[in-house]
Amino acid sequence: MNCKELELIAEQNRKRLVEVVYNAHAGHIGGDLSCLNVMTALYFNVMRNITPDAPKNPDRDRFVLSKGHCVEALYVTLEAKGFLQPEVLDTLGKFGSILSGHPTIEVPGIEVNSGALGHGLSIGIGMAIAAKMDGKDYRTYVLMGDGEQGEGSIYEAAMAGGKYNLDNLVAIIDRNHLQISGNTEDVMPLDSICERWSAFGWDVLEMNGDSMDDIVKTFAAIDYANHKPHLLVSNTTKGRGVSFMEGIAKWHHGVLNEEQCKAAVAEIEERIKSLKK
Repeated sequence: MNCKELELIAEQNRKRLVEVVYNAHAGHIGGDLSCLNVMTALYFNVMRNITPDAPKNPDRDRFVLSKGHCVEALYVTLEAKGFLQPEVLDTLGKFGSILSGHPTIEVPGIEVNSGALGHGLSIGIGMAIAAKMDGKDYRTYVLMGDGEQGEGSIYEAAMAGGKYNLDNLVAIIDRNHLQISGNTEDVMPLDSICERWSAFGWDVLEMNGDSMDDIVKTFAAIDYANHKPHLLVSNTTKGRGVSFMEGIAKWHHGVLNEEQCKAAVAEIEERIKSLKK
């Protein structure tokens, strides 16, 4: 799939995301939007053997959404991939829905319950070790938030990844610089994040997570035979793709009103129209 096709899917998912969060009257839309490009690339270009017809294929690549509060981005991606039907996704925020505010294994296509920040990488480490022990070539991808990097368990997992030479593991940090309580560098400074992870023995790459071209190029550059776990620092914009949300901390978990929803949808539809030409 080429980058323009991936961009179109991402924009269609972005429109659906805005509508879903608006209808649910809840969600973490800022972080959803910043990681949506990466999630689209993973499910439609990078991960192997991911199909709704065989959700438990033993050879499938695994995905763990460690920043589980951004589950709405995962839901719309799973819908686009065929794991969720629209009528199911439309139940988000309603009594009796199988869809929660964090990933749960009751939802088709979701591997693990997640969202207690700092746990996802440890789970991914276990999955990657299991693949090595079983002689399987599936890969594990873990998407973390940058605010999540303040959790100590992240670094315990990072040390284990280096010790066990987990070149079948890719961790991604959605580096949008904003967390619920403000700028990450004010709350708990992370830079220089690349040197930090390199010191743990990881193969570190940076990419522009707002650019599908750069995302695809960076994933393609991973050397899965270098005996090192991989970290991608995905430099993104909180609220990406909705102009009045971009770079604004309050949209970490902001809820759109009707006027804002219509404005956001109209803006995204213009890009969709352009990509279809």
